[in-house]
Amino acid sequence: MLKTRFTQLVGCTVPIQQAPIGGCASPRLAAAVAEAGGLGMVSMTGDPPDLITVKLDQARRTSAGAIGAHFFLLMVDAASAHDCVAAAAERARVVDFFYADPDPTLVEVAHAGGALVSWQVCSEEEARAAADAGCDFIIAQGIEAGGHGRGRIGLLALLDAVLSAVEVPVLAAGGIGSGRALAAVLAAGADGVRIGTRFVAAEEAEAHPRYVEALIAAQPTDTVRGDTFALDYPGAPHRALRSSVAAAEAFQGDVVGEFVDPTSGDRVPVRRFQKLTVTRHVTGAIEAMPHWAGESVGGVTRVQPAAEIVHELTGEAEQLLRRWGHEGGPSARS
Repeated sequence: MLKTRFTQLVGCTVPIQQAPIGGCASPRLAAAVAEAGGLGMVSMTGDPPDLITVKLDQARRTSAGAIGAHFFLLMVDAASAHDCVAAAAERARVVDFFYADPDPTLVEVAHAGGALVSWQVCSEEEARAAADAGCDFIIAQGIEAGGHGRGRIGLLALLDAVLSAVEVPVLAAGGIGSGRALAAVLAAGADGVRIGTRFVAAEEAEAHPRYVEALIAAQPTDTVRGDTFALDYPGAPHRALRSSVAAAEAFQGDVVGEFVDPTSGDRVPVRRFQKLTVTRHVTGAIEAMPHWAGESVGGVTRVQPAAEIVHELTGEAEQLLRRWGHEGGPSARS
């Protein structure tokens, strides 16, 4: 019943894309989501081509499902971007981009490698530009989303505008953490959803246990949108738990902890207000580091396997769509 243009295009069985949640988006998590029928994403931000290859090969060894590679372009070196995208496109079903104006040359590089291309947008104008650049599908991100966002309006207003502006499949992102929310945006015409906060608490994610505990204890009103964690990237708004913002502002000193690179073993200081994902590889004053969280955080009630999260969301959505009279399935746009 949840068959959409997105699932047909990508080869998924459910209309869910796991958001590329920074260092939490490990190959293991992506593979688990793919095995459950969704589009699993591995975050490639800042990685060189050889490490991109290693990560995607690791995910593909675990799952034959749909695996994607994500590039957060705010942190990607422009000089190496084409090589990185080419390396990803050889192994990923989808190459995904965010936080830059849609770039036709990057789309062409990904297509040349045999991958589909998606771009996360935050305005109708950006959606049109992504479609004109040749993207195969688009993600519309509202300000309810956790982590970084470039938008200024909520998801439903944005989704309405984007669906009217482009013909390619559109996924909804921001504040979606339940089967009811999934069903609602599918009934509104979206071809799928992009979910992040729920997957931070997946067993296969790399999130630090204390970060996950904070998410489990939080409600939507406990999140705040601002620019606190933008030490190296000023002017990049984001949504995080208010408690982490307060703890960072109250912390005395310039270094709040340390990150141990799992690949090289290098130990790097974590500075106060630094942008990072709080993974198991971080130590120190965890409460004073960014706890990215969307308004869907109320749906995070326990640690679960990624497959269980997918099945919970889709099962509830299917029941509701039947009750609402959508027997023909969502996303009937042609």
